[in-house]
Amino acid sequence: MVLEVKNVTKHFGGLVAVKDVTVSVRKGEILGLVGPNGAGKSTLLNIISGVYKPNNGEVFFNNENITSLSLNSICKKGIAKTFQHPQSFPGLCACEGVMISALHGNGHKPSLKEARHEAKECLSKVGFPESKLNVPLKNLNTIELRRTQLARALASRPDLLLLDELTTGLTPTEGEEAIRLIRQIRDEGITIMMIEHVMRIIMNVSDRIVVLDNGEKIAEGSPKEVGSDERVISSYLGEKYHI
Repeated sequence: MVLEVKNVTKHFGGLVAVKDVTVSVRKGEILGLVGPNGAGKSTLLNIISGVYKPNNGEVFFNNENITSLSLNSICKKGIAKTFQHPQSFPGLCACEGVMISALHGNGHKPSLKEARHEAKECLSKVGFPESKLNVPLKNLNTIELRRTQLARALASRPDLLLLDELTTGLTPTEGEEAIRLIRQIRDEGITIMMIEHVMRIIMNVSDRIVVLDNGEKIAEGSPKEVGSDERVISSYLGEKYHI
């Protein structure tokens, strides 16, 4: 197992966002994470990446307990994350925003020239237009910001990539391109754990799916198994999902 989340609970005041959740991710796997809005999916990814600390439970990455490590330390260990709402450095251009990750996101120490080359390679991989490499991030649209976010995560050279609704707002054609890109990233040796509400995408790209509802894990299995699980149908799908 690359990642093991053991009996993790997180509450914010009286609100329990994640309750006693245990999840594992195998090396080379694409694990989908689904559930209704407010189910605790983003909170769980934020706990894994170090944005939040759990109130109870532990997180292990490559058999090392990383529960108490800082966000920066966890990134250097090999975990990178994109965010549900695109984050950026508005005053920097797209290429510079990705260069920051190449320079500081891991133990690799490239020169500025090497970091710029790596940034351009990562942006090209995710389909970012070359004509906008030097456009300020504050002037990019949401889809372009999502692409720079993914490129920035890849530039840190992660072993585990956490994707939070990366494909939101994409057209069906762009969605198919995203599926191919996610599979390509996995085939290059990066394990993926991803949140997605577009069932066509998550069912087609995931090796295994975990379902959360009200902060608790209610189902786990193959896309086919999850798509026909009565509890998942009742709480989230509304009807059986045919693969």
